[in-house]
Amino acid sequence: MKRVSAKIGDNFPAIELPTPAFEDVLSLGEAFQRRETRRVFAPTPLPLDKLSELLWAACGVNRKIGPFGLTGRTDATASNSQEIDVYVAMEMGVYLYDPDRLRLAPILIGDVRPLALDRSQTPAGDRAPVRLIYVADVDRLEHSQGQDEPGLHDAETQKAYYYVDCGIVAANVYLYAAGAGLNAWFHTCDRAALAKRLPLRAGRRVLFAQTVGFPG
Repeated sequence: MKRVSAKIGDNFPAIELPTPAFEDVLSLGEAFQRRETRRVFAPTPLPLDKLSELLWAACGVNRKIGPFGLTGRTDATASNSQEIDVYVAMEMGVYLYDPDRLRLAPILIGDVRPLALDRSQTPAGDRAPVRLIYVADVDRLEHSQGQDEPGLHDAETQKAYYYVDCGIVAANVYLYAAGAGLNAWFHTCDRAALAKRLPLRAGRRVLFAQTVGFPG
């Protein structure tokens, strides 16, 4: 694995994503028919249009005004807290998906894709180009701009919320992948190692990861 550096410089700029068009994607019914887990991936990088569509399907903005005056997104979250962040791990480094600005913000230089897999799960000849890392920001539940229900301040209820919300994001990715002819695999990851490598502030929890790419 390449050595990871925390410096973000001119050689690692933000990536502006194209507006999703979904021109070559199957219907929802066909996507449901083809939805499955596939663990073999080609090393071919995802084109920006495919990556943009994938991330928009995961948790993109589909309404400028959603519940409680916030933007509405393709993923449901408790009181529209939007507490699930999607980090995109690729060979050159890690980016954070910004749904509101439709861009990838640079987070970390270096390849951490091996850490986004549990060591016992690493497939032979692993060549996947993209791993999505799902991180919960518990502070957004604690300080939700939505309905201030008691569960948002209870640790066990918070955990239930962000695990369910993470699953919704992963399900969206599975459906897009099926419709776009991509392979997808939702899996565990080395949470402790990722928590150390990624610059996460207090209150953020590494949850799971999902590998996406062209069929291998």
